[in-house]
Amino acid sequence: MPPKYSRQREAIMNNLLSRYDHPTAEELYLDLKEELPNLSLGTLYRNLAMLSDNGTILKFHCGNADRFDGHNYQHYHLICDTCGRLYDLEHEPLTKLNETFAAEYGGEIRSHLLVFYGVCENCKSQQNNKN
Repeated sequence: MPPKYSRQREAIMNNLLSRYDHPTAEELYLDLKEELPNLSLGTLYRNLAMLSDNGTILKFHCGNADRFDGHNYQHYHLICDTCGRLYDLEHEPLTKLNETFAAEYGGEIRSHLLVFYGVCENCKSQQNNKN
């Protein structure tokens, strides 16, 4: 049974779908406060948990903060070891990966989540400028 309609949940989804910066709950809260002045941080956290638990949004643990992605289609991410940000890596989905692992596993694999760890372009540039 799908959860009943919620104005707050709709605003959270619309905000996440309009951005690609993978905000933390706190960043999202500050952005939504103008539109929803009565929104509590607890309500935001409960909605984010429900949306990520049911697969509507993606949740990533990045360093000391969780980051959220409203775009739940098959795509890849980079978590920067330096700044802790989460970046989209647009690439054709590697469907052969599903087939390869399914053949080895013996079950059925419909999708996968792949996260890379490294240094983002901005941090790498700053590091190169220091050298």
